[in-house]
Amino acid sequence: MTGHVVIAPDKFKGSLTAPEVTEALATGLRRARPDLDLRLVPVADGGDGTVAAAVASGYKQVPVRATGPTGVIVDSAIAVHDETAVVELAAASGLSLLAPGEVAPMTASSFGTGELIRAALDEGARTIVLGVGGSASNDGGAGMLAALGARIKGDGGAPVMTCGAGLLEVSEVDFSGLDSRLAETQVILAADVDNPLTGEFGAARVYGPQKGADTAQVKLLDTALKSWGRRVSDEVGKDFTAEPGAGAAGGVGFAALAALSAQRRPGVDVVLEFVGFDGHLAGAGLVLTGEGALDEQTLRGKAPAGVAARASAAGTPVIAVAGSCGITPEQMRDAGISGAYALADLEPDVERSMANVVPLLVGLGEQIALAHL
Repeated sequence: MTGHVVIAPDKFKGSLTAPEVTEALATGLRRARPDLDLRLVPVADGGDGTVAAAVASGYKQVPVRATGPTGVIVDSAIAVHDETAVVELAAASGLSLLAPGEVAPMTASSFGTGELIRAALDEGARTIVLGVGGSASNDGGAGMLAALGARIKGDGGAPVMTCGAGLLEVSEVDFSGLDSRLAETQVILAADVDNPLTGEFGAARVYGPQKGADTAQVKLLDTALKSWGRRVSDEVGKDFTAEPGAGAAGGVGFAALAALSAQRRPGVDVVLEFVGFDGHLAGAGLVLTGEGALDEQTLRGKAPAGVAARASAAGTPVIAVAGSCGITPEQMRDAGISGAYALADLEPDVERSMANVVPLLVGLGEQIALAHL
């Protein structure tokens, strides 16, 4: 093989971050082939780990204290480079911030995400990448907008709780108080989903159950989001409820499109651009990518699929690494993946595999080097 090796995996959820996966694979490759030229490019798809990928690519990490989905203050962060900031919704309003076993489909808020955006503006950002995967909230982005200065009121002018259950009480929406800096800021909505805000394929019906909503709550949330959608549409003079991506992150996508004039783009494409993936790909002889579970979800816009698509288009072979692999060789070939290595092949016991993920990844790195390099 001629050329360098690009190592560009996503996180192994519940085990390692993308930078940690990258380092473990690099260690294994170097053990077998110390002479290798490696380019370490951890990636993400707009959800958990997007800020970590930005920081690994050279962005500055800026700590931010933000309001979590249930009102508890959390230690969060954004990533900043020049006038571009990366904001990860999951870092302030994510499901991962709930206590084990806790669900809050009716009461979780995206308020903390708005605080992260405000922090990005304070850092001088004029382009904000808003990654919206992994949300806990179903508030239509009301919380995010409230944190940015929107006035959301009920009957008599009283403030309304900015959560899914509170949307039914909204009678007045006023965006005149939104942070004036937003008018000079480009917001990129990094979202893979193309769901509308409401209806059969909307935020509540498709994603509400994943956030703990039962049948009655899903129906109520869909009704609340319809009411919220009408109020916002009246305020901005255009209906964004059916726009692709409006249903992302419990409706945060809708709020970003309608009130922040956001441009929606596939999350992995946005990430690959800000980590400079194409520059690292030029002249490469092999690309390694992967994530915790390589399955049919991977093929629908997840980070490894995005990496493989760009690499295969450039004629560069791609090897995937995963905790487990649930796709066929034919599906892999169609996705531009030449082959896959799974931790489950080395350690079938899931608990033991997760407990020893670093040495197992190092071992796979050695195997790959010996077999392909």
